[in-house]
This record gives sequence, structure tokens and C-alpha cells, in this order.
Amino acid sequence: MPKSAGRSGASHPMTVNETVIALIRPKPDLDLVVGEPAEAVAAAQAAVDAPKGIGTLTSYATEVALPVKGTWKNPAIGSARADVVVTAPGDGVPLLFIEVDNCTEEAVLIAAKFDKYARFFQRKEKDTDGIEKPMWRTRWSAPVWEGYERVHPPVLLVFHQVGKRSAKSQMAKVADLTRHHWQGRWHSGGGFHSYDGCIPIVATTLELLREHGPAGPAFWRFGREERQPLLDAIGNPRREAALARSRQAAREEQQRRAEREAAEREAQRPVCADCGHKFTDDRLEATDFRHWQNPESHPHLCEDCQSRAVADEQQAESDERDRQEQEAEQSAQKAGGWLSRFRT
Repeated sequence: MPKSAGRSGASHPMTVNETVIALIRPKPDLDLVVGEPAEAVAAAQAAVDAPKGIGTLTSYATEVALPVKGTWKNPAIGSARADVVVTAPGDGVPLLFIEVDNCTEEAVLIAAKFDKYARFFQRKEKDTDGIEKPMWRTRWSAPVWEGYERVHPPVLLVFHQVGKRSAKSQMAKVADLTRHHWQGRWHSGGGFHSYDGCIPIVATTLELLREHGPAGPAFWRFGREERQPLLDAIGNPRREAALARSRQAAREEQQRRAEREAAEREAQRPVCADCGHKFTDDRLEATDFRHWQNPESHPHLCEDCQSRAVADEQQAESDERDRQEQEAEQSAQKAGGWLSRFRT
């Protein structure tokens, strides 16, 4: 705030302050109004019960230079200077620029500010990591761009009906003069507008902002018909909904594909040649020749039938050895009998 603004009644800085307060919507301490008149207590309670605002006092910076050339500390002539910059990611507003007008400035001059904003948003610099990126991203954090949508940070215009110009008329004139900055392109396939390379411009009046706060229908996004809450106005709800539907459809298709592949694998699952039961996953892996290190003895059988088959084979081998031993013993006994006859 310029020096002595409060004492001299500088209207623009005071409107900036009122705008910040209307966005923060600080909650009163009810303990401090105990014993006060009923209307004061009721007003304090209504403020406490109202939807919360955006950020805290530390979330707001005023008179911030946006250099089209030069540096942050020494911006070149012709650079923009935001009345307010809001950084409140915890409340869904990672970055928001605000311009305040008391309905005293010509619409063409207000619109000209957006030419400066556009030049600033398009300026690129190398960050500390050596990667070139938009200059504003080297100072403020913001969500990464999604796909081809490289939307610039939003700008909020707050009109205060102090001057002779009509706030409603100012909004309409500025919207018309800045159309090339904010107008999106209709995406017929998704049912939403694409704002790639655009500046989301939102307008309201201080009166509406005081009445509804940022959570109420106080904000008109240039190019839209109805007023919306701030988060909807600076965002693209239709696109987000379309992308959510697309992601859900992709997940569902992936699930259906996985189910089809599982059904095909199940249909091709081999069965045991003995009992006819399907192989388990472990049995399939054990009999897969690609993974054989110690080949299975009966890959056409399930694990239980293989165990029985191996046991039967071992028993048969044991029986065969016993038979051969018995035959050998009998042969030896017969040979001994003939020899005894020869001796006698």
C-alpha cells in the first residue's frame, strides 16, 4: 500500500485491501463478542458459519512486478504489475493474479494490461535446474500442464462501483476487447472448450464478492453465461469431467481386456490326463517347458496324480526287484540240488 494511503483515503489501495479481506473471509472469535448486542453476536456467528475463504494474509502479495523484460527486481518499462497475487494451493488456488478497478479507468486501458500479462506469461527463462520454462514458473508453483493444454494462470478482475462507469458495462467491454486472450476452442468430441495458450479471465464486483465470498456464485468467466464459484470459474470443470470419464472408460476397458485374456487362458488351461481336473497356476508354471530346470516326470498329470504315479512306479520297481531276487534265489537253490545229486 502506498504510504499514507489510509490517512489520505487513497481509493484504489483501499479497494485492494477490501478485496483481500473479502477473499480471506477471516473468522471472528466468538469469545470476544460475548456480552455485545445481539445483532453483533448474530453477525459474528453468521461469519463463522459462512463458507471459509481462500488462504491467509501471507497468501497475498500486492504490487507484484511481472517483467516482460528485465528482472524481477528491475522490470523493464512496459511490464505488468499485478495489484494482488494469490498463492493458496491448499484451498485449490495455486496461483491467481488480481486486478482491481474502481470503475474509473477506461476499458481499453484495462484490456491493454492483458497484452502485458500475455507477454509476461510467454516469457521463458532457465530455472536453477538449467531447464527453460515460463518465467512465472521459476517463481511460483503450479500444477504441471496436462497434455496439450498449456493454459496460463488465471486473472481475476474486481470492479468496485465508485467511479461513474458501470461495472457491468466495464466487464462487457473488457471481455470484448480481450477476446483474443481468453477465447477457447470447442472440443466437440469431449464436449468442452480447450484453453491452450489462453488466459482465463474472470470478473466480479466487490459487492458480489462481499456477499457470496469465493465459494458463492459471484464470478463470471469471460465466455460463459452464468456466474460460478471461483474455483469453477478459474478452472475447466467440463474438461475435467470429460477427462475423468475418459480415464474411467480406459480403466473399464483395461479390466474387460484383462477379463477376456483371463477367460481365454482359462479355456486353454490343460487338464490332468488321469483325473481330468484343470491344472492349477502353480502346476502350469511347473510344467512350462520354458522354465524347466528339473523337468517334471509327468507333465501331463496334475500334482496329486503325478505323486501317485511316481509312488506306483516306485512300488512297481520295488516289486520287480523283489521278483528278480526271488527268481535268482530259486535258481540258486535248483543249482545246488543238482550238484548234491552228482556228489552222491
